[in-house]
Amino acid sequence: MQKIQEYTYEGKGLTRVFENEKWMVGIKNWKPENDITGLTCLERHNITDELFILLAGRCTLLYANETENGLVIDKVEMEPMKVYNIPTGLWHNTVTQPGVKLILVEDSACSGENSDVLDLTEAQLDTVRKLVG
Repeated sequence: MQKIQEYTYEGKGLTRVFENEKWMVGIKNWKPENDITGLTCLERHNITDELFILLAGRCTLLYANETENGLVIDKVEMEPMKVYNIPTGLWHNTVTQPGVKLILVEDSACSGENSDVLDLTEAQLDTVRKLVG
């Protein structure tokens, strides 16, 4: 006999709460590395889009495009209950504050092996700090 399954997560950072062969759903909470004072990098996923939904708290989505003149960094201030899509290959990260709760959805095959991390320079981090405020 089947029944509805429930998932929750109250720890720091991200955990995958549901996963099958096609997609994954995670819950992401605040952690020091996603605070404006702990952020050091951007990441991109090379095989899948990534969806974020803000449930509670404050989150700024950072994103960056590589151009001939270097990395162009911008932001989106998330609003609760809206779906935000990070397209495949777009540099991004979340800047969160304590109390944040996000839902994350992506291809279950997304991993460190098919994603890249870009360490930000001090000048780029200054840009991020000014953007986020």
